[in-house]
Amino acid sequence: MLGHAQVIRNVIDEAVLADEVDAHCIGLGEHHRPDFAISSPEVLLAAIASRTKRIHLASSVTVLSSDDPVRVFQRFSTVNAVSNGRAEVILGRGSFTESFPLFGYDLSDYEALFDDKLDLFAALLKNEAVTWRGQTRPPLTNQRVFPPIEAGPLKTWIGVGGSPESVVRAAHYDLPLMLAIIGGAPNRFHPYVDLYHRAFAQFGRPVREIGVHSHGYVAETDDKAREELWPDYKKMRDRIGAERGWPPMTRAAFDSEIEGGSLYVGSPETVARRIATTAKALGISRFHMKYSAGALSHDKIMRCIELHGRKVIPLTQDMLA
Repeated sequence: MLGHAQVIRNVIDEAVLADEVDAHCIGLGEHHRPDFAISSPEVLLAAIASRTKRIHLASSVTVLSSDDPVRVFQRFSTVNAVSNGRAEVILGRGSFTESFPLFGYDLSDYEALFDDKLDLFAALLKNEAVTWRGQTRPPLTNQRVFPPIEAGPLKTWIGVGGSPESVVRAAHYDLPLMLAIIGGAPNRFHPYVDLYHRAFAQFGRPVREIGVHSHGYVAETDDKAREELWPDYKKMRDRIGAERGWPPMTRAAFDSEIEGGSLYVGSPETVARRIATTAKALGISRFHMKYSAGALSHDKIMRCIELHGRKVIPLTQDMLA
């Protein structure tokens, strides 16, 4: 098992390779638990910015509820400056709750914290002096925040794992939507896409971009991809599942999720076809593949990234053309 420091260094190398093979974006999650290495995505994204030229640099997600919106904005505007405008932030409530006790927040305020802090962050995105008052932090009066965004807006997504309220929030603040689909058929998220479109229509604005974030792994053949991913994916899934009362994952369930769910595993042709099918069904313009899975080795991840960039992305673009 690699130490946290080595995993962080490996992620930088993975991002450099992703840039070289023309992947559009790399997103780093924020976690505060022993089985994840990255607790400060922005610091790592700044390091990646110094070694890359084109790839966009995103969080995936930033847990806004247990952070300060002003500091989040400052950190990402700094990454944006370092990278010449390549920073993106995906704001969400996260799939874990460890950050709440760590930073002194009460889980009973889960909804109120996100609502309040998103409202302030949306005000900061205007890139001008802010006057704001909420319930969960002191107000601001004609306050400038530095560094400002140099040119254009800071691209900000709302990450949604299954909350209609979050879909409406994204439309309310005129922000693009990133659907975290980590299990089950992608088509079950059709109602969220429809709700997003209806909300924009009611607000009288053109709909913004929609993306999907799902697990995946690419190898030279379908069988090789499944066999390489299965043991490490099961370990990760069972470890998290034990905390949440889920039964251990069976091989049949793993194969079923690949064939009809939201696990994009196989040869470049297979994965490209699955992504293109999801893109057409949900009308998305961005697909983020979560390529890491537990103890999956750095060498396998690097090969997955290379195949994804050099083969899956061009094939998907051809299928959608």
